[in-house]
Amino acid sequence: MFEVVLYQPEIAPNTGNIIRLCANTGCGLHLIEPLGFDLEERKLRRAGLDYHDLTVLHRHRSLEDCLAQHPRRRLFAFSTKASRCYAGTDFQPGDLLLFGPETRGLPVALLENLADERKLRLPMTPQSRSLNLANTVAVVVYEAWRQQGFKGGR
Repeated sequence: MFEVVLYQPEIAPNTGNIIRLCANTGCGLHLIEPLGFDLEERKLRRAGLDYHDLTVLHRHRSLEDCLAQHPRRRLFAFSTKASRCYAGTDFQPGDLLLFGPETRGLPVALLENLADERKLRLPMTPQSRSLNLANTVAVVVYEAWRQQGFKGGR
């Protein structure tokens, strides 16, 4: 379906929740090193419940390594610094959905190398700084899947 890419995730329970989300939506999950936790960490396993075996998880040394394995796929980066709202995008199966680390977001240099239509944000009230990573991924994945008619779901 879609490929969720977490760039240097820092908080184990968020990644555990995203593991569960990917298992339930048929998305692949890619973790870009370095990780802020060990994949065997108890909090990660507890948040992911028993869904770890139902998720196709890939670990990459760098974003470049991940992208090299998916050369013809579209990449969308999600950032509070983007001006385009995610809801106006037509997602396609196979798209790579890139999310940054919880405390600092995606690097500016990475965002500068993407076309504006590939940098997306979720709307928030003006006084808000950011959403929880797992919640953000869930909103985007379900919108992308909805656009596909929830193909493969029940």
